Amino acid sequence: MQEHVKNKREGSNFVFPNRKGTKPGDIRSVWKTALKNAEITNFKWHDLRHTTASYLAMNGASSAEIAEVLGHKTLSMVKRYAHLSEAHTASVVASMNTKIFGDTCQ
Repeated sequence: MQEHVKNKREGSNFVFPNRKGTKPGDIRSVWKTALKNAEITNFKWHDLRHTTASYLAMNGASSAEIAEVLGHKTLSMVKRYAHLSEAHTASVVASMNTKIFGDTCQ
């Protein structure tokens, strides 16, 4: 992305502009090709919102911060998007146990 931004069309504010640079370009065919080459099936562009919310949550972002990043107006919407992995929740519980009981729980 950094290389792409360096070479973007002068005067355009879009990362992927149309040929004139006046509005966003259509990246559907490029997106489909990338998914095919990566052998990724059953994946939608919108899935990236769920992934972003989940990674933000697992890296300590608050619900309010996640809502701000994703443009959600309610915290209930954040709950629909942010999914913690089992490994992450196990790690949180293990960390709590260590803080309360010390290293004797391992």
